[in-house]
Amino acid sequence: MSNQAWSARDLRVLWHPCTQMQDHERLPPIPIRRGQGVWLEDYDGKRYLDAVSSWWVNLFGHGHPYIKAALTDQLAQLEHVIFAGFSHEAGIVLAERLTQAAPPGLSRCFYADNGSSAVEVALKMSFHYWRNQGRREKNRYITLSNSYHGETLGALAVGDVALYKETYRPLLMDVITVPGPDCYEREPGESWADYSRRAFVHMETALQRHAHETSAVIVEPLVQCAGAMRMYHPIYLTLLRTACDRHGVHLIADEIAVGFGRTGTLFACEQAGITPDFMCLSKGLTGGYLPLAAVLTRETIYQAFYDAYATQKAFLHSHSYTGNPLGCRAALATLDLFAQSDVIGANRRLAQCMADAVRHLAEHPHVAEVRQTGMILAIELVRDKASRAPYPWQERRGLRVYELGLQRGVLLRPLGNVVYFMPPYVITPEEIRHMVEVAQAGIDWATRD
Repeated sequence: MSNQAWSARDLRVLWHPCTQMQDHERLPPIPIRRGQGVWLEDYDGKRYLDAVSSWWVNLFGHGHPYIKAALTDQLAQLEHVIFAGFSHEAGIVLAERLTQAAPPGLSRCFYADNGSSAVEVALKMSFHYWRNQGRREKNRYITLSNSYHGETLGALAVGDVALYKETYRPLLMDVITVPGPDCYEREPGESWADYSRRAFVHMETALQRHAHETSAVIVEPLVQCAGAMRMYHPIYLTLLRTACDRHGVHLIADEIAVGFGRTGTLFACEQAGITPDFMCLSKGLTGGYLPLAAVLTRETIYQAFYDAYATQKAFLHSHSYTGNPLGCRAALATLDLFAQSDVIGANRRLAQCMADAVRHLAEHPHVAEVRQTGMILAIELVRDKASRAPYPWQERRGLRVYELGLQRGVLLRPLGNVVYFMPPYVITPEEIRHMVEVAQAGIDWATRD
């Protein structure tokens, strides 16, 4: 069957995520037949370089033989089993390996099945911990402006991207939102470190005022991915860890998008030398093969729930597919690939290749900033470079970049007027240069009038 035939069938029955479906009257969805490495192929035989790792999940390329072999082996043994009262090898070994790889002190692993669910687990677990400690007044959360933590109601409440949140605000709990350390807002000549340190005063003030009623602070370490790929310096995390300890508030690190090598270290928190109280993992956890999430936490938090049944202190949260063996096995294969070679070192070289390839775009008349943290690189488009006046969102300049990318065989999915790259780690320097060339052509076309 052709692309056209599959697209027609799709549009008769499917409702796609984060999509105004009317757009597909002009730009039909592209049905993908197969994937290999950084490439996707549709039913008409056209290939697309997956510059966004299919929503930031794919680490080692599509169709990786090692992950496929691991899944085939697991499928022959056990596809799923209830995870309450039962267990299995893949789930046990994965928890062991995650707690060994994580920042020191994270010794317990609780499974969920997607990133939003992991955030829900961390929020509930933090609140429930304080309840078990007799501190029922600690029932609020502090979050950063421009943050994003998912789209279930709890996760949405602690985010701050109006596009996702505003419609559902009447359904959401009230949170404390403080100005974040977004380094796009720094003064000319001011370093990322200096601005991030200066921005921390807002968090310190919020903690001084609200620590008595606050369960946890939740942040995305180093990069606010869905918030237009805005970035900040690790010093903010260092200051935040110290302040949370001083004020008696938990720290939740949402590493769902930035974990597993995206920022230049296995986990972004490593760059600040900190251990959060909860670390949420998903997306790259399985290399992009199956949905799975994990929340890592401390033994002291685990022990606050460990008591006789009659105390009713147990953490009663579950998913039908908690700890799914196939997902766990894919995650173990992904961790094996990190162990088999210096992936982090190779990523640093690829990140430098990306930086070199886009360096000239900093001078583009409609580029306000080119910013990068590890394997995440973003290009901010503006109407006026001098004032950084943005394009009106209604003009959808980023959509033009997306369309030209598809025409030339590169999957780019700009966030508003921010074009970004977050490719699989198996991309080559030649493919990076091709990706950038197509993106530049898209940027030129999108900003020509």
